[in-house]
Amino acid sequence: MSPALRAALEAAISEATGQRFRVEQIQAAGGGCIHQAIVLAGSGDRFFAKLNEARLADAFAAEADGLEALARAGFRTPGVVAQGIAAGAAFLVLEHLSLGRGNDAAYRALARGLAAMHRHAGPRFGWPRDNYIGATPQRNREAQSWAEFWERERLAPQLALAAERGFGGGLQQSGARVIAALPALLAGHAPAPVLLHGDLWSGNAGFLADGTPVLFDPAVYHGDREADLAMTQLFGGFPAAFHAAYREAAPLPSGYPARRTLYNLYHVLNHANLFGGGYATQAQGMMDRLLAEVGG
Repeated sequence: MSPALRAALEAAISEATGQRFRVEQIQAAGGGCIHQAIVLAGSGDRFFAKLNEARLADAFAAEADGLEALARAGFRTPGVVAQGIAAGAAFLVLEHLSLGRGNDAAYRALARGLAAMHRHAGPRFGWPRDNYIGATPQRNREAQSWAEFWERERLAPQLALAAERGFGGGLQQSGARVIAALPALLAGHAPAPVLLHGDLWSGNAGFLADGTPVLFDPAVYHGDREADLAMTQLFGGFPAAFHAAYREAAPLPSGYPARRTLYNLYHVLNHANLFGGGYATQAQGMMDRLLAEVGG
């Protein structure tokens, strides 16, 4: 870290906290697959910081916006301390939390907290600003119709990006057919536009020592709550106790299994665009299953 960036971080933290902070130790931290993640220790305190090129400052602004939205809805999140650009780098400084793995009781608390968060409704589907799903820009232009939003702001952009990445042919043909089948796939389903984490895999949730659930790395928007639940089942990591507690607090309507595939298709397409072909094969299989659901 350059002396100029170090000084800028010290000044930003000092201004935000009202107490003079001087960096005495810098440690690498987990969670840095997109950004450089570090822990800044000094003056009797610790902070978690993310760093990247200045051109990526908007990703940190979007993350701060999402964390603050989750906190307003009652979830424990790392508090936003400071963000900005200095010495050619963008930075986001967060409260440092010691997180660990949860037991079944902690996951039940996470499920109940998620169900409560999903009762925070918005006026329309979408969000006042765009943000990011991983490293991919995520559009959030608002819509009155959930089917319109899912087509225009989720599936269509990922399919267009897939075409740019060289995933054409059958993937694009099936994608177009799935989009055409959205009215049938979502027939009779009228979800409320509620606050979503947006990227709820197990790596974006943790627990304090007393079992308090913590959410971080959000990609928030107002959407169908089932989209959050679907992602908890995409990569695993959430135990049966979590799913049972969520359904007890907020039962899911019929037809969820098919919609789960539809919602997770977005994330699998995003992984194909970020990481390569194996995910494209998985996406193709998901689209085949969706089309079979509607006789397509």
